Formats: sequence, C-alpha cells, structure tokens
Amino acid sequence: MKSLRAIVWLMAGLLAHGAAMAQIKVGQTAGFTGPVAAGVKEITDGARLYLDAVNAKGGVNGQTIELISLDDNFKPAEAAKNAKKLIDQGVVALFLTRGTPHSQAILPLLAEHKLPLVGPSTGAMALHQPVNPWVFNVRATYQREAERAVSHLASIGMQKIAIIQVDDPFGADAATGALKGFKAPVTAPVLHEKYDRTKPDFSAIVPKVVASQAQAIMFIGSGDAVVDGINQLRAAGSRAQLVTLSNNASAGFVKSLKDHARGTIVSQVFPYERSLAAPIVKEAHDLAVAKGLAEVSPAMLEGFAAAKVLVEGLRRAGKDLTRSSLQRALDSMNRVDIGGLEVSYSPGDHTGLVYSELSIVGSDGRFKR
Repeated sequence: MKSLRAIVWLMAGLLAHGAAMAQIKVGQTAGFTGPVAAGVKEITDGARLYLDAVNAKGGVNGQTIELISLDDNFKPAEAAKNAKKLIDQGVVALFLTRGTPHSQAILPLLAEHKLPLVGPSTGAMALHQPVNPWVFNVRATYQREAERAVSHLASIGMQKIAIIQVDDPFGADAATGALKGFKAPVTAPVLHEKYDRTKPDFSAIVPKVVASQAQAIMFIGSGDAVVDGINQLRAAGSRAQLVTLSNNASAGFVKSLKDHARGTIVSQVFPYERSLAAPIVKEAHDLAVAKGLAEVSPAMLEGFAAAKVLVEGLRRAGKDLTRSSLQRALDSMNRVDIGGLEVSYSPGDHTGLVYSELSIVGSDGRFKR
C-alpha cells in the first residue's frame, strides 16, 4: 500500500513539474558556422540575454520560452530544411533567421503552416513590401541604410564612389538603395561590380577598383567575403574609405578585419550600444553585466530588440497560444515601447523600426558614432 501511495505521489509530482516546465517553442535557423558565424552568435546571444531574463521571472503567461537554434551554414536550401524540421517540432514561431535568400526560402512554409516569422536578421525590402501577413520585421531596411550611407559620402566631398555587391537578392536589394543615394553633384557610381555569393572571387574586381581611383567603396556583402575583399583591396594599394551595412555590425567582423578595421564605416540600425541613456541599451547592458559579459555589441542589441518584440507578442496572445493567435497579437501592436524605441504593426505595415545611423571603427576596434 505504501508503495502504491509512493507511486501516486511520484506521478503527481511529475505532472506538477511538467505543468511548471511547460514551454513555448520558438525556432531559429541561421549560419552558426560559415561566413557569418560571428555575427549570428552575437545576435543570438543578445536574444537569449532577454529570453533568459524573462524565463527567470516565470516566463510568459506561466510558460517558459525555449529557443531551438539550428545551423544552416548560411545556405538557403539548408535554411528551408531546418525551418521544416522546426515546424514539425511544434514551434509557435520562427525567429531571427539570418540572410535574405535564406529568409525568402522559408516564406512558402510560413503561409502553408500559418506560422509567424519574427525579427528576421535581414533588411530586405522583399520582406517589407508587399506586406507578408506572417513576417514581422524589427529592423530598418537595407535600402534605407545604403541610401543614407552614399548620401553621407557625397556630403563630405567624395566624388568617386564605387559599389561592390554580392550577386544575390540581398546584394541587389541593398544596391537599389545605394543607387538612390547618388544625387547631384555625384549622380552615379564610378564603378559597380558584382561577385558570386557561393564562391567569392575578387581577383578581377580589385584591379578595376584601383584603376577607378575610387575615394570610397560601398561594400555590400556578408562576413568573411567582405573581410577577404577588403584585405585584397588594401593589399593592392587602395586607400578608399570603406563602407558596409549593418549585417556586418558585429565585434566578430571587426576582429576578422584586424589591422584593416580602423576607419571602416558600418551602418547601424539600433542606438549606440554604449549609450546608457537609451533605455534598451541600459537594460541590455545591465543583464549582460549580471551574466559576466564584458559589453553589448550592435549585433547583440539587434537580437535583444527582436526578443523583446517576440515576448510582447507572446504576452498579448494569452495562455491559449497558437501560431494564429500570435500573428493576430503582433498585428495589434501599436507604438509599443521596447526601451526608447516604438514598434508598431498593422495588417498594412510590418516594418517595425526605421532607425538608421552610421558608425566608424576606432583605433581600439570598437564602433564609434
């Protein structure tokens, strides 16, 4: 009899523990290995910084959040396969996918399974217009970043500006924005070259850039490819001002550039990561310090902001959480303050934020604004 009672109590305890540990599954596919691994790690670390803090306080509506991250090696086909695996595991949303063609590869799955994608780590216009009912962007578009960067270069007297872009949807999208920045007196790039995403080769491009005597180069690409291109440009004698976009705004990218990092301009889509006057930065900083982390990088701040938007959507969706209820909850967000930044969505607008600034890498290897 005592043995039976013990079994009953044990089963009751396990059931109670299971209820307490009920989890909301969220899925992520991104290049944890490959050319963008450093940035992906930082973005994910920033997201986990906030999710861990939420879980430590009991989670959302009594449930903790489990972020399931899969490595796609920065390959679009693998991103689609991973997304399907995550969907089959019962995730309520996909989150922080990395890359334009990679995010585009999973769009059909979103519609098929009525699954929200929150905070894709890409500023592709294709994810903003036309509005996809299942995609909720958090960061500004690449076109906005690139246009602002070129306009800045022209405003400080750069007459010869070249564009080097990766030959894929991301490169084409960002280049469209860059070309909008060419206005009188600088009406066109002195050179516009493309390179293959899967096998970057700058051997033919670098001599053309040097011959063009470009004063500045807008380098549109990701991670290791951009680092390799910059190294070859410097080795060939180009002293042009180098500018790249926020997808490279990570401490890992700067470290990879080594001696060529100083003076590189990198656009940013969130407030200055060391400005504690910005509430979102102060919150992220305090949580990082509590975890023993040295500092918050721009990439970490992007992940942190995306996590805040995700959690707010989950909170609004209530205890009877479904993929569709989360989508409706996100659509209802209007001027939600995530720490000095307001995020709004509606059925006709899923852009989220439009914040964009420029930074430059200092002699200490840190971004300065």
